[in-house]
Amino acid sequence: MISRRTALAGGGGVAALALFDRIVPPASAAQIGPIGLQLYTIREIFQKDPVAALEQVARIGYREVEFGGGGYDTMDHALLRRTMDRLKLRAPSVHIGYDALLGQFDRSVQMAKTLGADTVVLPYMTDEHRTGPAWQAALPNFNRFATGLKRAGLSFAYHNHDFEFTIKPGGVSLYDQLLKATDPALVKVELDIFWAVHAGEDAAAWIDRLGSRLYAYHVKDMRADRSMTAVGQGTIDFAALFRRRAGAGVRHFYVENDQAPAPYLPDITTSFATLRALRF
Repeated sequence: MISRRTALAGGGGVAALALFDRIVPPASAAQIGPIGLQLYTIREIFQKDPVAALEQVARIGYREVEFGGGGYDTMDHALLRRTMDRLKLRAPSVHIGYDALLGQFDRSVQMAKTLGADTVVLPYMTDEHRTGPAWQAALPNFNRFATGLKRAGLSFAYHNHDFEFTIKPGGVSLYDQLLKATDPALVKVELDIFWAVHAGEDAAAWIDRLGSRLYAYHVKDMRADRSMTAVGQGTIDFAALFRRRAGAGVRHFYVENDQAPAPYLPDITTSFATLRALRF
């Protein structure tokens, strides 16, 4: 864990350290396992200098990261892995897009394994897939991806936004169609709590329903005006959600803020501190 006397490197470091000192209680207050960061949150600084960005993340206290965005797919993955090993960071999962899985499956597998991941997460489906026929055409590929990944020793999960809940061809949401058409033993879910709540859904009910299909949570908060903010700065009761018995098997809690303000470090420090202190 970061020393309170160790300055955070990079822009915003001094402010982030002051914030950490102010709101982080003793380590004994920790109630969840290793706290992770979805690197999309800091994509701009990660793309400019991925090694320095990982060092900053580790100094805050994060012990897991999830790769996504920031051009990581074209970087030196061996270098990223060596950096993580040096910093005692793990990347249990990576985000890989639909087109890459469809057209560059072997390369995607190799990338995930080099980074030390055990799970590939499909993070997003673009507009052309969001009609009833197009969605139904894509879903069999989810099963194919999961089957191929299993053969390679990897697992597969799908990460939601809000559109899966709000688009309802024939009165059935895209998310319900996904759950019905995919193999629950192979296709797990990474539940983005913010986007579910933003869509007007009851996140607690979804946790209860998904149960063993839950792989991980994306954790970001929502203000009263429905905008995105750091964990602890909004209205979502994460302690109550994480207390749900159906989600007891979740081991990965990835902080994410798609709209984190520069210089990013204060924002992800606030989220880390909130999760570290959370009791449930």
